[in-house]
Amino acid sequence: MSETPPKTLQYRVDGPEDAPVLILGSSLGTTWHMWDRQIPELSRQWRVLRFDLPGHGGAPAHPATSVTELAGRLVATLDELGVQRFGYAGCSIGGAVGMDLALRLPHRVASLALIATSPRFGTADEFRQRGVIVRTNGLDPMARTAPENWFTPGFAAAQPAIVEWAVQMVRTTDPGCYIAACEALAAFDVRAELGRVGVPTLVLVGADDHVTGPAQARTLVAGIPDARLALVPGASHLAPVEQPGAVTDLLVRHFSSAWQDTLAAIPAPPVAPAISAPVTPVAELGPVPEQPRAAGALRPDPYEDGMRVRREVLGDAHVDRATAAADEFTADFQELITRYAWGEVWTRDGLDRRMRSAVTLTALVAGGHLDELAFHVRAALRNGLTPAEIREVLMQTAVYCGVPAANSAFRVAQQVIREETTPRT
Repeated sequence: MSETPPKTLQYRVDGPEDAPVLILGSSLGTTWHMWDRQIPELSRQWRVLRFDLPGHGGAPAHPATSVTELAGRLVATLDELGVQRFGYAGCSIGGAVGMDLALRLPHRVASLALIATSPRFGTADEFRQRGVIVRTNGLDPMARTAPENWFTPGFAAAQPAIVEWAVQMVRTTDPGCYIAACEALAAFDVRAELGRVGVPTLVLVGADDHVTGPAQARTLVAGIPDARLALVPGASHLAPVEQPGAVTDLLVRHFSSAWQDTLAAIPAPPVAPAISAPVTPVAELGPVPEQPRAAGALRPDPYEDGMRVRREVLGDAHVDRATAAADEFTADFQELITRYAWGEVWTRDGLDRRMRSAVTLTALVAGGHLDELAFHVRAALRNGLTPAEIREVLMQTAVYCGVPAANSAFRVAQQVIREETTPRT
């Protein structure tokens, strides 16, 4: 019997029990210790709660595949502690969690600080590709590139102990949880919703951050109505580690002023009347059951769901090329593929995507469709099949589809797997 994933997160609290609560969210591959240098000052005025992402810092390895799911686990943690209203500062994916909270639960977020954060982190293809590399090679490739992504060259050279500490944080992260967080970032996109972030927001970014740098920070400032930009010289992606004093001063100033202004401006929510029966929170109710359609009722158009799944499985770059190449002669065929193959079949609940990829690979080998096989080997890796599992699928096809067909399939798959699983330098 499988273990039920917890609804809460691993956390640590510092500061006076009666002080207002300030939440600190960490970036992918780090632990709450990335905030250690901020704690002495922040905990003078606030009760500071730091949390670890699933599988990070020894936290239980129960993956969360969306930013909203991560935010929901944090809210459940705060509910258990009786924390209703709080300030929030988050770095990278931790900042994404803060934006999700500000959009979905604006009455609970008093003030917001977004550090090395973006409304859209790169492309979905980039993060799903990162997941493929980790699934195949483990976290060592991510650990090796962490110093150059997180710190300026001068800091990395002068602080080898901190660099090694950062590398070990990545190496000790649970790979499945890291991959799930990559999926969460691949799907995260709040560019169209920034105007609804209604709390005072500090957007803080290292001047030398080339992961989520000043350009992304300016996008946040342009979109959030009450936001200001703070550029930290001599810092890259992990500015709280590289320039702790500057980051601490900016956070203290922001939360000391903006938070109090917000608390004064927003009235307390009305007290709900007493009820005699328990009420399940909306977030815990689950999806609304689909109602049966009346005879003759129109079916919903599956095109949008089909395009979403097609992009998730094949990648934005591939789908963009296919749709851009469509002309008057082929456009209807592209629409048919999206609506029928992806919207009607790939969205069905009967098989998971791993199984659908295995079936698709087998069918393509049997039909000798080697071009499409290459696309779907990439898709299979993104859907969670390992190179070893793809090899076993092709071994099975040698028996039932013929050795020559499997021989050609192995040649195509070998090339694709090499391309997709070799860490980028």
